[in-house]
Amino acid sequence: MKHKLILALLILIGFNGFSQILEPVKWSTNVKKISDSEYELIATATIDAGWHLYSQNVPEGGPIATTFTFNSSKNYLKKGNTSEEKGHTIHDKIFDMEIKFFETKADFKQRVKLKSIAPFKINATVEFMACNDRRCLPPTEVDLIFNIK
Repeated sequence: MKHKLILALLILIGFNGFSQILEPVKWSTNVKKISDSEYELIATATIDAGWHLYSQNVPEGGPIATTFTFNSSKNYLKKGNTSEEKGHTIHDKIFDMEIKFFETKADFKQRVKLKSIAPFKINATVEFMACNDRRCLPPTEVDLIFNIK
């Protein structure tokens, strides 16, 4: 009986060692003051080697585009759309189309106009898809918090 219990534990440990959650994209936030009433919200994606993150603008039938959603608040107004860096445009073998993507790191910026002078937080979410040369991970949503001081 003791041997069966040890064998069961070894099997469970072995399965646990093979199950790995892949998170090739990590997100961080920063806030840059432009003027007394205008700020730039910066969401930075740090991308593991061999992986890439797609642009906010991808052709129909392609991967899930990176999408930012900012929660409404009485404390600020969005100014324009979220901008992104230049990135790389290539013919993607997985989707068989020209697609813009980012490797290593990407900054996405959103300008806001403040309606309040008191410190507050802007809550947002980013939905994105990460791929490497062999596979794509399911779309992922991550919560982002920007501290306005």
